[in-house]
Amino acid sequence: MKNTDSTQRVVAKGLLHPALPVFIFFLFLLLALGLRFGQSQQDSRQIQAHLDTEAEIMANNLQREFNILLLGLRRSANRLHFNGGITEAQWRNDARNYLQDFRVYQAIEWIDRDFYIRWIEPTHDWPELVGYNVAFNAERLRALKRAMRTGNSDVSGVIPLYPGGKGVVAFAPVGTGDDNNGFIGAVFQIDVLVQTLLNSRALTLFQVNIYEDGKLESQLNSSLPISDEFNSKIALDLPTMDWTLTLRPSHTWVQDQRSPWAWLTLASLLILGLVISMATLLAQEILRRNQALLKTRSQLDQEIAQRSAIQQDLARLESTDPLTGLANRRFFMDDLAFTLSMAERKSRQVALIMLGLDRFQMLNDSLGHQVGDEILSKVAERLSGLADERIMVAYAGGDEFLICQQQVTAVDDVIHLLGRVQRIFTQPFSLPGNPLQITATMGVAVYPQSGPNAETLLRNTDIALYRAKKQARNSYQFYTEGMQERELLRLELEKDLSLALSNNEFVLYYQPQLNLHSNRIVNVEALIRWQHPRRGLLAPGEFIPLAEESGRITDIGRWVVTAACNQLSEWRGTPYQNLQIAVNLSGRELENPDLLDYVQSALAATGVAPQQLEIELTEEIFVSNIHHNLDQLKRLRQLGVRLAIDDFGVGYSSLSYLKDFPIDLLKIDRSFITQVTERQDDATITSAIINLAHNLGIQVVAEGVETTSQLNFLRQHGCDVAQGYLISRPIPADQLEQWLKPQYAENPL
Repeated sequence: MKNTDSTQRVVAKGLLHPALPVFIFFLFLLLALGLRFGQSQQDSRQIQAHLDTEAEIMANNLQREFNILLLGLRRSANRLHFNGGITEAQWRNDARNYLQDFRVYQAIEWIDRDFYIRWIEPTHDWPELVGYNVAFNAERLRALKRAMRTGNSDVSGVIPLYPGGKGVVAFAPVGTGDDNNGFIGAVFQIDVLVQTLLNSRALTLFQVNIYEDGKLESQLNSSLPISDEFNSKIALDLPTMDWTLTLRPSHTWVQDQRSPWAWLTLASLLILGLVISMATLLAQEILRRNQALLKTRSQLDQEIAQRSAIQQDLARLESTDPLTGLANRRFFMDDLAFTLSMAERKSRQVALIMLGLDRFQMLNDSLGHQVGDEILSKVAERLSGLADERIMVAYAGGDEFLICQQQVTAVDDVIHLLGRVQRIFTQPFSLPGNPLQITATMGVAVYPQSGPNAETLLRNTDIALYRAKKQARNSYQFYTEGMQERELLRLELEKDLSLALSNNEFVLYYQPQLNLHSNRIVNVEALIRWQHPRRGLLAPGEFIPLAEESGRITDIGRWVVTAACNQLSEWRGTPYQNLQIAVNLSGRELENPDLLDYVQSALAATGVAPQQLEIELTEEIFVSNIHHNLDQLKRLRQLGVRLAIDDFGVGYSSLSYLKDFPIDLLKIDRSFITQVTERQDDATITSAIINLAHNLGIQVVAEGVETTSQLNFLRQHGCDVAQGYLISRPIPADQLEQWLKPQYAENPL
């Protein structure tokens, strides 16, 4: 039995090896490439055989057609021989008929017994050849005498022609021996000869080369794209000539000859390998899940003796979350209800903790859902180490976990447990790629003070978690009296927010920015306000978080851009027409693929120049999804819109991205400006940021300027722009115009 279990473990370990699917795929890849290579070699051999056949057919056609030409020439010579009394006019008439019948002839000539050309047709093209001695060298003289003696035709081989080019001259003797009366000669231009004798298919699909005694004498289709892989040579059987025909195919002909089976075989095997690899990967995942379930079942079996009847129910196996291996929400709530009933009887306290992972949604969207699932599994693995007979851990869904602590005697017991939970997140989580630092925020409710039953306790824990996240991440918050009322107010405000846009309840306030070089106001920042029908004017902090949670932030951001462009359009033709307006966008708006379109539409609809609009994003938004955000920002920058980093210095504090992003302005966070004249470290940091930005060609804006000493410090250190209550609070557009009148009418500030 032990050997069987050991063998099964070895087999399971081998099946779960992460490289197994890759190995299977590469095995099929090598097999496919091998078969592809073999099929390719077979194709090449078949193509060469087809090419050899084409060359043989062309050679046969060329030989046959050339012999037919010689036969026609022979008949003309016999006609002259048997009609010895033929006149020159009759001969020329016959010659013209032959030229008409055999268009490949360039000229027909009669040469006398002394080898001089006497008659030639057409005369007007070749007048200088009359009287020319065709036995112009000893070799030609011997060949012509031999033809005269034997009666066989003679071909000159490739010679230069008059008035140019290369060709051959065929000679048919008129009679033999003593009865010989000269020769009938025919002139062929070699390129015309070959092109005429070969069919049109050969002229479009192949490059044809004619060699005589190894020397290239004619080349047809020299500009045709040909394949260097194949060629075929064949000797031509022509009278008295040593000709070789070389055939080189075009790429088109080669591709037509290739069989598709090589690629089909490769594709089929690759698809088969991919399917088998994916099936193996799926089988591995099933085995891993089965192992996780077996591990969970083993843990549950060990706790059966210590748990109540509800925990001993076999249905617990169906109440476990498959991703995290923890109890799911339904099972946890059943167990919590039972625990509270036991605590009521024994007058004990029970603490309920709801834990939410910080920035999980952003990580899930930027790194992918597979990494998100891996994060949840890793967190669950660490949290499960807290579980004992008094503590139960469950996965509630999304990025939230639930922890129930029984038999609480004092609040210190809960705080101690919260400290243990926080220590779980001090070490980075090992994930594929780089380790990831994750934090968590917690809300706490204690029975019976914070709720009499499981549902109320859970709702109040959720309220406490919301308050904790709103105040500071990586912290915890106990539920207190009054939180529920504030939550109801929040829900009511969220409902009103859905009607705010349609009721035109939003307004823009503008805070001037002072150019420290010119002492003039050339920029203003647009800050949204909500003119609530019952609560009056609300600042962004009271409704922007709700808009981000509900997903309405994109519509609000679109309204802000449109309203800012409308204001710039209204200022056209006034003293304020050159003002620039800065608007703030959220991370969700930057991820919106329609961002560029609606910014461009707003500019086009109002006729506002793109450089008058400035878009501000926080440092955290810039680097949260670098590749996507960089693409969006580059497109905005190409449109002509100015880009600024808001709250610089309090986010990631990573300066390396500054050189990669198309940034025009950098806004130093107000936390550095508040005590810049009292704290040396704030002064040093502010000065360093200004120098760094200027070295990169980026302008610097200081936020939160409230004193003259702060303004003087910024002037001395070369800051470009200042913004804060010292200059002006955010004010409506009409008040801004009144406030700016002195500057535009007289002197700068």
